[in-house]
Amino acid sequence: MLLNALWILVGVVLVLWGADRLTEGAVAVAERLRVPQIVIGLTIVALGTSMPELCVSVVSALKGTPDLAVGNVVGSNIFNALLIVGVAALVAPMTILRSTVFKDVPCALVASVVLLMMCQNYWVITRLDGAILFVFFLVFMRLTIKGATSAQPVAQPVQGEPTQGQTAQEAAADEASAKQPMKGWLAGLWMVVGLAALIGGSNLFVGGATEVARALNVSDAVIGLTIVAGGTSLPELATSVVAAKKGNSGIAIGNVLGSNVLNILFILGLTGMISPMHIEGITNVDLYMMLVSTIMIWFFSFTKYTIERWEGAVLVLTFGGYMWYLLA
Repeated sequence: MLLNALWILVGVVLVLWGADRLTEGAVAVAERLRVPQIVIGLTIVALGTSMPELCVSVVSALKGTPDLAVGNVVGSNIFNALLIVGVAALVAPMTILRSTVFKDVPCALVASVVLLMMCQNYWVITRLDGAILFVFFLVFMRLTIKGATSAQPVAQPVQGEPTQGQTAQEAAADEASAKQPMKGWLAGLWMVVGLAALIGGSNLFVGGATEVARALNVSDAVIGLTIVAGGTSLPELATSVVAAKKGNSGIAIGNVLGSNVLNILFILGLTGMISPMHIEGITNVDLYMMLVSTIMIWFFSFTKYTIERWEGAVLVLTFGGYMWYLLA
């Protein structure tokens, strides 16, 4: 028990440190390529922080237990939309791009609806279903890359001026770093090191937490929707909170939306093509909660294109209510 608790602690430390390195590298890449932060968040950062879910899902398919992949993805998406966006908004109000409201959130919503419809087919996701999801993933990536040059933020902070959630010292540090941009090779190195720390830390956390839960006689279904889903979503949580704290709300919201889309379209699509997924332990309540959580983000995004702190609190409380339902 004590050893598992130590692995949990080490995993959290690695995830937090890796998130900081990944965010710095991703922002530097965005600046050098003159690509909006939201695009980097939706692609590079989202794919990187979805690696734990990808590893769990593919291994589950190869071992003949692909139903675990669905529970992991559904639980992770709920965790991402409610807890991560909520906590990030509590740290600092999140400025939302118009393209996020009218393209990125709807894409995440469509992905959730498609998964919900597929699960109604005798709770089996066939290889054909997996191929369809993967095709949707390719379309999503195409739209994201195509819209990279046209995405514009609603409001850009003045260089040297503190943004919401920033102190004057942090703003000055950001201005100094802007004058001396990070070298390309160093940005790439930080992203690789950050991803490695995120994935390694998540594995340690999930392994330790799962053993502790089983020692306390918690069911596998609850472990999948809570501990495993939360553990594999730690990279998204750490990356989004760090990004929000640094005033990079584009990275934060893009990371969550991109990860949710990738979880359904890419991860379940790939897993479904490897092996048909017979879904167990996941109910319509879980699927509808995933759908509702995305709708809540979309609704809050329309209010001045900002997710305020009180809206973040509502998301966190909703997540708490869902956890109470699962554990009750």
